[in-house]
Amino acid sequence: MTQTNNNFIMLPTVDFCFKELMQNEKVRKGFIAALLGRKPEDIQETTLLPTILPAEYSDDKLGVLDVAVLLKDGTQIDMEMQVIYFSYWTNRILFYLGKLYTGQIKKGDSYEKLKKCIHVSILDFIHFPDDKRCYHKISFCDTKTGAPYTDLMELHILELRKIPAKVRSEDKIIRWMQFFSGKTREDFSTMAKTDEYISE
Repeated sequence: MTQTNNNFIMLPTVDFCFKELMQNEKVRKGFIAALLGRKPEDIQETTLLPTILPAEYSDDKLGVLDVAVLLKDGTQIDMEMQVIYFSYWTNRILFYLGKLYTGQIKKGDSYEKLKKCIHVSILDFIHFPDDKRCYHKISFCDTKTGAPYTDLMELHILELRKIPAKVRSEDKIIRWMQFFSGKTREDFSTMAKTDEYISE
């Protein structure tokens, strides 16, 4: 939450506010740890990257990200906050993820250099109308057996409008979703008591 005076609160779903929140290394580390199912202290580095994905050719479409982060192991994470419904959201995030992944190597580089890339969508609209779950983690798998193929590309989709009324204390990613969807000072005060990385 960003506060500018006693009567105004800038909500985390506001693009500028979300970007400012992720400028804080402790907040960034706490959110990423919740996404990856790890302890925040195990996330050693979270370096902010340029948010413009360069075009290879003059007529290529540019990709402009909200937040881009590099972890110590080479993993790159793209985070997007989207409030207004976007009908081609799947196409858009696959475009971003593809550019993030292929942008890691240049002519003559080995494919071995390619590291994991993760896209995170935080949505204030319904993306999966036929599924009640508020959090989806999507990766490549065999469609017949369900066996994982690779985790080099991952999608995490958070639908704020589907947050359950009751949340288990261990559901850290849901707690972050509650924070992002907060609307009042009381909401933020309550959430700050549940997680030191949110309270930051």
